[in-house]
Amino acid sequence: MTMEQILAQIRSFSGVLELAPQEGSGHPEISWGDHFFYYAPDGEVPHNRQPYATIVTKNYPNDEDSRLDEPGRWRVNVHAGTQLFTELLGYPPRSVDPSTIDFAEADVFIPHPLYGSLGWVAVVEPGERTTPRLLEVLRDAHLADRRRVERRSALRDTE
Repeated sequence: MTMEQILAQIRSFSGVLELAPQEGSGHPEISWGDHFFYYAPDGEVPHNRQPYATIVTKNYPNDEDSRLDEPGRWRVNVHAGTQLFTELLGYPPRSVDPSTIDFAEADVFIPHPLYGSLGWVAVVEPGERTTPRLLEVLRDAHLADRRRVERRSALRDTE
């Protein structure tokens, strides 16, 4: 599946907000061309929480192990949480041993090179092996972010 096809799937989620910085957007140059996803039905970029998923097209500082600066390479990153992370990778996030992982391998679920211990999974160049499950993981992360937003909103309404 191409990046555009995955983007189309994510964009179809109810209440999704995509932040896609471009030149002249006021966002740091390093983020240009990448995509950040939130549950934000009001259309406002949240300032109090991280995105639940990202698609990155280049290396970031201290995150070069996926070799995203090579032509055509990109990576989907998703906050899966402990349970789903463990289901996908066979071990819990806190036991990630970076020395045993090929973070550049394509079309496999891996811990995020920097945030794996926090329950983030990643897939470099999703393909036949990972795309169906990856789309489910993205939907699950979207729904989890929605539940968090709705729970926080209900708590504020009772104060």
